[in-house]
Order: sequence, then structure tokens, then C-alpha cells
Amino acid sequence: MSAQVEPTGPAEPAERSQEGRAEPAAHEGAPRRSAAARLVARTGSGLVQVLLILIALFWMVPTLGLLFSSLRSPQDNAASGWWTVLTEPTQLTLQNYANLLDNPDFVASFGNTVLITVPSTLIIVVVASLAAYAFAWLEFPGRDWLFLGVVGLLVVPIQVALVPISSLYGGTPLYGSILAVVLFHVGFGLPFGIFLLRNFFAAIPRDLLEAARMDGGKELTIFRRVILPLGGPAIASLGIFQFLWVWNDLLVALVFASEASQPMTVALQSQMRQFGANIDVIASGAFLSMVVPLLVFFAFQRYFVQGVMAGAVK
Repeated sequence: MSAQVEPTGPAEPAERSQEGRAEPAAHEGAPRRSAAARLVARTGSGLVQVLLILIALFWMVPTLGLLFSSLRSPQDNAASGWWTVLTEPTQLTLQNYANLLDNPDFVASFGNTVLITVPSTLIIVVVASLAAYAFAWLEFPGRDWLFLGVVGLLVVPIQVALVPISSLYGGTPLYGSILAVVLFHVGFGLPFGIFLLRNFFAAIPRDLLEAARMDGGKELTIFRRVILPLGGPAIASLGIFQFLWVWNDLLVALVFASEASQPMTVALQSQMRQFGANIDVIASGAFLSMVVPLLVFFAFQRYFVQGVMAGAVK
């Protein structure tokens, strides 16, 4: 009998698994990096950080110019540019802010701005949160059609409603009052708030709500103890957006606010007619109106980050 000879041949470059698929060779290297990744690795993070700092400083030049102009006397502003304060710091003075705070009209406009912005923001955050929870997790007839109607209101521009709302306010004592401006902002801010929060609330796991219902929790209790803690990032974002929009609004206040209820934006706009003579008032007032939204933004940002971290842990 002849001996059976097993055929010999070149070794296979890759082993085969039980399913018959070729396994990748163990000596394969890492994938090639893109040209952009190699460029960043060569330049180093230090150069990138310096470039970002330079861009940020260039972006802040108008803000610094406004700040230095508000800290200079009218005579200095008329004689030279704001950049001269870098070589002559003796020009800096707080007299412009003292004069501005002694002006009763500006103080009244600042108070009107607060009375318009704070209620508009709080009402929208509360109503939009409740409505978004209902659209996301409650079953009622016509829910989807109502939500489509809310989404459709997002495309309605403010300018379209100025004349009809003015006619509606004309026959009531609302026209020219702070309440008229607040109601207008609430009406046009709710669609965006409901849309934003509904999409965020709908992403919350259903098991959490079902577990709360099995424990005997009512809908309001579930909203307060489950939805609000997990929806903190979206609610904080809505509060920031709405506060900034209403605080910086000019068009709605020009149409619906009277002279006694005008906010700071209207008061500063009225000073623009004599820009050359009122640069000290305009600069200090504009910078003061810019500082408050920044403080609110950074204050809410802290809670925003905490809400994101809490949601990630849960």
C-alpha cells in the first residue's frame, strides 16, 4: 500500500474562523491618520491655543472699545479714539456711570426692562415645560395634530403679527403697557419653548415614568420629581435663550411700549439721534445693558453643566 502524502503549500496569511471567515492578520498596523490630524500633531497644541487666544482677543475688540469709551469723559471721546486709554490710563473715570444712574429716565427704563424680561421668561419656561410634558407623555385626542400646529407657528414672523395685535390692543387698556409687551413675547416664545422641551422630554426613558406610576406617583409629581431634574439642561437653555431675546428686543418695545413703559433698548435708541453729543450716555448705557445678560448667562450656565452631569450619571 502506498503511503498517503498530504499536499504541502504556502501557509495562509490569515487564520480562518469556524464560520469560514478570514481573520485579520495580527501584524496589521494602526490605520493611517488624515492629513489634518498629522498637521495638528506636528504643530502641537501650544500653537493652536495661541491662535485661538488671538482670535478671541480680536473678537473682543469691539467690546473693549465700548468699555473704554464708557469710562472716558465726553471731551476725551471727542478728541481721540478709545485706544489712547492704553497709553493714558488717567482718562478712565466712572463719572459717566454716575450720571447715568442719576438719570431718572434711564433708571425707569432699566426697571421696565426687568419687569418685561423676567415675567416673560418665567411664564414661558413654566408653561412650555408643562405643555411639552403633555405632548411627550400624555395621551389625549388630537395630541399630534396640536403639536403640528405648534410647530407650524414657528415659521410665523413677528412682523406679520404687529398690525393685527396692535388692532387688538387698540380697543383695550393694554396698549402701551408693560403687560402688552409681556403677552406678545409669551405668545411668540411659547412655540419654540414647547418644541425644544418636548423633543428633549420625549428622549427620557419610558421605564422611569412607568416605574414612578407603578409607585403611585401622580402626573404632577412625576413631572416635578422625574422630568424636571432630568430636563434641567433643556430648561436652562430655554431660560437663557428667552432672557437674551426679550432683554435685547427693540422692535416689539417700539411698537407696543409707551414712553412710560419703554425698556433700555428704546431709551438708548432715542439717544442715537444725537450720537456725537451723547456718546458717553450711549456707551455706558449699552455696556450696562450688555453686562446683565452676560451675568445671567454665566449664572445659568453653572446649573446647565450640573444638569448635564446629573443626567449622564443617571
